[in-house]
Amino acid sequence: MQPGGQPDMQQLMQQAQKMQEQLMSAQTELAQTQVTGQAGGGLVTATVSGAGEVLALVIDPKVVDPEDVETLQDLVIGALADANRAVQEKAAQLMGPLAGGLGGGGLGLPGM
Repeated sequence: MQPGGQPDMQQLMQQAQKMQEQLMSAQTELAQTQVTGQAGGGLVTATVSGAGEVLALVIDPKVVDPEDVETLQDLVIGALADANRAVQEKAAQLMGPLAGGLGGGGLGLPGM
């Protein structure tokens, strides 16, 4: 801070630019990430990109029962939900440290 308690604007701009670069890098890494979720002990697996795009869905033939479609539907939804959870965890891992710099005075500004 400069005398009088005013933040150094040039320093703040440099910090903001650095954080933006780190955020963009983390977003790129996340988009290139692939995670797999499963349900039914691996009977159904779903592979999802970090951007949330479903890349693959594998269903074990043992669960394909024309008289019990509901179970298969539940397993597919469960595998997709598990993959989505893994994407959220990866996003938190990559971007969590960056988000920490935005609050609690991280930029050196009062109230931020």
